[in-house]
Amino acid sequence: MQIDPVRTASLGDTTYLLRHDDLAVVVDPQRDIDRFLDRLDGTAGITHVLETHVHNDYISGGRDLARRSGGDLVLPAGSGVGFPFVPAFHHEDIDVGSGLRIRPLHTPGHTPEHISYVVVLDDEPVAVFTGGSLLVGAAGRSDLLGDEFAEQLARLQYGSLLRLAELPDAVGVYPTHGEGSFCTASGAGKFSSTIGEEKASNPLYQLSDAASFAAAQLSALTPYPAYYPHMAPINRSNPTALDRPVVPVIEADRLAELIDEAAVLDGRSRFDFAAGHVPGSIGIELGDSFAPWAGWLVEFNRPVVLVLNPDQDAGEASIELGRIGFTNVLGVMHGVDGWRRSGRPVATFETVTAAQLGQHLADGPDSQVLDVRDPLEWKAGHIEGAVHRYVPDLLEGLGGEVDPAEPVWVVCRTGNRASIAAGLLEGLGVEPIVVATGGVPDLI
Repeated sequence: MQIDPVRTASLGDTTYLLRHDDLAVVVDPQRDIDRFLDRLDGTAGITHVLETHVHNDYISGGRDLARRSGGDLVLPAGSGVGFPFVPAFHHEDIDVGSGLRIRPLHTPGHTPEHISYVVVLDDEPVAVFTGGSLLVGAAGRSDLLGDEFAEQLARLQYGSLLRLAELPDAVGVYPTHGEGSFCTASGAGKFSSTIGEEKASNPLYQLSDAASFAAAQLSALTPYPAYYPHMAPINRSNPTALDRPVVPVIEADRLAELIDEAAVLDGRSRFDFAAGHVPGSIGIELGDSFAPWAGWLVEFNRPVVLVLNPDQDAGEASIELGRIGFTNVLGVMHGVDGWRRSGRPVATFETVTAAQLGQHLADGPDSQVLDVRDPLEWKAGHIEGAVHRYVPDLLEGLGGEVDPAEPVWVVCRTGNRASIAAGLLEGLGVEPIVVATGGVPDLI
C-alpha cells in the first residue's frame, strides 16, 4: 500500500492518492483533476473518491473525477449535496478490494457532517485521512459556518479528536488542511504524522475538557478570506472540474477597454510592482498566497486581467484562481512597458527595508506607520505608535486613524502583505512607503 500526497500550497491543502495493488482511492481532490489522473497514469484504477466534508476553501473536483474514472463518489451521509453519491455512515466499512477497506468515522467539528476515513488493511488500521478534524499540531477551525455555531462545533471537535485518539498509536495521520490554510485554528504543521505523535505533541490533546478546548480554539482564530462563503454552496450544488485554460496575451489598448469591468491582478514581484504598475491594480506576487489574497480582495468571480512577466505562467495563475471559483480570466499583459509607451499613467511607490524604517524612527521624525498584519500578530507585538489595519480591512477605508495627506510607512512581517496593501492604499489617496524587505519582527 502506498499513500501519495499531492500538495496545493496556495490553499495549504493536500489531496491523497492511496494505491494498493492495481486499485486507487483519491481523497479530497481539488477541481483541476487532470493532475491526479496524470499522477496515476494508468498504474491503478480509481475505485473510490472520498470527500471528508463539504469544503469551504476550494471547489471540489470529486464529482467529476469519479465520473471520469468510473469510481464511486463517497461523501458524508449528512453532506446534503444535490447530486448522487455513496453515503459514508459511521463505522460502516467500504470494501475497496484486495484486503483493503475504508472505515468512516464521524468526526464533526470543522463541519457538522465531517467524516474521517480509516484505512484498514488485512483487518489492521494503518492510516486515517482526517480532513479538517485532527491536523498536525492543531485542529480544523469551527467558525466557518458562522459565529453562532462556532462554540458548539468546537466542543464537537474535541470529542472527535478523542475518538481519533482511540486508534492505535502507529496509525498514520493524513490531514487535508495544513500550514498555509485558513481552515486551521492555529499553527498546523505541513505534512503527516501519527496518532501517537499527535497525542504526545499536539497541544490540543493536553486540554482536559470540551470547554477549555473550545476556549483555546476560538481564541486563536484569524479572519478568513471573503470568498469562503461561496464555496460550500457550490460544492453542494454543482462543483465542476477545471480544464487547463489558455490565457490570451493582450496589449495596453485592450486592457484599457477592460479596466472598468475587470480587476487587474499584478503577479510580478513586489519590486517590479513598486517600480511601475497600472493604477488601480492590486499587486499580489504569483506564489503560494496569490489565490487566497485575490479571492479575499476581489469581488467573487469578477472578471480578471493578469499582469505578469513573460516568464511567469499565466495558465497556472488562472488555475490557482479557478480552484476558488474565479474562472473569468480575460487575458494577460506582459509587464507595463507597453502601457507606459502608450502614454498612459504608471503608478509607483518607494520600497525600503525594515532596517531603514528602524533608522528613520530612531532619528525621531513623527511618521505614520501602518501595520497590516493580522490581528493575532498585532496583539503579539507591534511598533510603538503604529496604527493597525489588516490588509482586507483597507477595502472599507482607512478607519480614520491615518492622514491620507501625509506619507504612510507600510509594514507587515516579510513585505508581501505590505506590498499588497500599497495598491489598496493608492486607491484611497495615500502615498505608501513600503517596507518590502523584512518587517515588524525585525523591529520589536
